[in-house]
Amino acid sequence: MKKPSSQFINSMLILIGGAILIFQIAGEERNVYMMILGIVFLMYGLYNATNFWVDTKDDHKKEKEEENNNNSL
Repeated sequence: MKKPSSQFINSMLILIGGAILIFQIAGEERNVYMMILGIVFLMYGLYNATNFWVDTKDDHKKEKEEENNNNSL
């Protein structure tokens, strides 16, 4: 299972990518390469965050099963 610190890194990548895009779109001079970099950061962070959510979506069910097994002993 992935560590929660990787989720923090993914969140930071999303924020940094979004900030780069906003500053590039809002400014008068638009640097295409910076916009591409912002999109890459944003999409990479979203991809990893989504994989983390998919991997951990059933963790609450596993905890309940383990709790039920421990109570029945």
